[in-house]
Amino acid sequence: MLALSGVGGVALGYVLRVLIGLAQRGSIELDIKQKLLQAKEQAAKIIAEAEFRGEVVETERLAPVEGREEKVAAREERVASREEFLDSRQRDLDEKEDDVRAREQEAARAKSEAEKLAVERTKELAKVAHLSEDKAREELFSEIERTNEEAILLRLQKLAAHGEERLEEKARTLLTTIIHRMGNAVNADVMSLSVAIPSEEMKGKIIGKEGRNIKAFERATGVDVLIDDVPGRITLASFDPLRRSIAKIALEKLIVDGRIQPAKIEEIVEKTKVEVGEIVKQKGEAAAYEAGVIGLDPKLTALLGRLNFRTSYGQNVLQHSIEMAHIAGMLATELGIDQTIARTAALLHDIGKAVDHEVQGTHVEIGRRVLEKFGIDKRVILAMQSHHEEYPYETPESVIVQVADAISGGRPGARRDTVDRYLERLGDLERLAGTFEGVEKVYAIAAGREIRVFVNPGKVTDLAMHKLARDIAKRIQEELKYPGEIKVNIIRENRVVEFAR
Repeated sequence: MLALSGVGGVALGYVLRVLIGLAQRGSIELDIKQKLLQAKEQAAKIIAEAEFRGEVVETERLAPVEGREEKVAAREERVASREEFLDSRQRDLDEKEDDVRAREQEAARAKSEAEKLAVERTKELAKVAHLSEDKAREELFSEIERTNEEAILLRLQKLAAHGEERLEEKARTLLTTIIHRMGNAVNADVMSLSVAIPSEEMKGKIIGKEGRNIKAFERATGVDVLIDDVPGRITLASFDPLRRSIAKIALEKLIVDGRIQPAKIEEIVEKTKVEVGEIVKQKGEAAAYEAGVIGLDPKLTALLGRLNFRTSYGQNVLQHSIEMAHIAGMLATELGIDQTIARTAALLHDIGKAVDHEVQGTHVEIGRRVLEKFGIDKRVILAMQSHHEEYPYETPESVIVQVADAISGGRPGARRDTVDRYLERLGDLERLAGTFEGVEKVYAIAAGREIRVFVNPGKVTDLAMHKLARDIAKRIQEELKYPGEIKVNIIRENRVVEFAR
């Protein structure tokens, strides 16, 4: 009984367990089905959303492409129209180029024909006149000048008158005013090179026994002493104007002292050198002060003072430089140019003459080196180096210095010359101008600074007058030596005379 109860309990328990297992299994399957259904719904939503987003992206991606395609199409249309325009322009340019080329060929043919005609005419003239080719060319040019003389003359007159009328009167007034303000205050100063001998006894003392006093004097001063060159005078010769002046002053002192012997000569000469050195320094300082130029190196001022013992055509070079400084300053003021540069350059323009007997080269080149050595302003050097036209005019001040030099050296009374040389220069001018064909009379006037040439109107035309004036001026420059400048005037006059009876 107990055994049966135990078996029944076990069977019942098994059945219950099976029933419970089946119930749990159905529940799990149901959950799985629900989750599977949910997953399918979720997947469907995701796919739908992805498809929507894909369509949006595709739309956004295709929108710029369509815009770009429209722009590309518009650009292609513009390029096509531009190509069409360029093709049209190219056709026009090709047509114009063909036209120009044709004209060039026509011009070349015309030029070639003209040259051939000219050559043939020249050869024909040479054959007819039995002339060389050069002579025939001159004849051809002369005929062209005769044919077109009036037109050429009018053109020359217009070119000569252009600008001249506006500037000439102003320049003349300006220069006249400056010259009048300066006046003729500076006179020519000729440095004497000889000393008068009071008696023959003094002459013997100067010579000394066997000429020892003369030799001592020449050795101490560095000059040559000529006793019998001029009666009653002793001539002192030297290329150095300063030595010449020292020798003159020392010799005058020895004559006054009367005790002439080698030791005394050396003593007097040494004292005179010191005195003259002081005079040179004072003259240089006074010149710089008078010219209104300050700040010069003392050594340069001393060199400037040495110009007091130098002359040019009888004109004292230091006084000439001071006068130039005043003229240059006034010109610079009138023209609105740097007055200091103009004054300094004018005062120092001949500084090279102070040492030109000691240093090789022209006084202009020496002066440039001297001023560079003392560190003078470059503008001053540029202004002074052109006063003899050895260098081009690079600044307005250089033109002013050249003009001031011409005014100071060329004004009446500034420079002296012997009567013989003066007359000789005038004669040379008249003879030279008279050698030209067609010239009837020549007169040198204004102290040789101007010549007036009267020509035969039948031989010299109005056009030929210009060439004649240039040729005469060129010959004067090449063959004659003269200070300043010479003006050449050609005068052609026609006179018609008739009598009423």
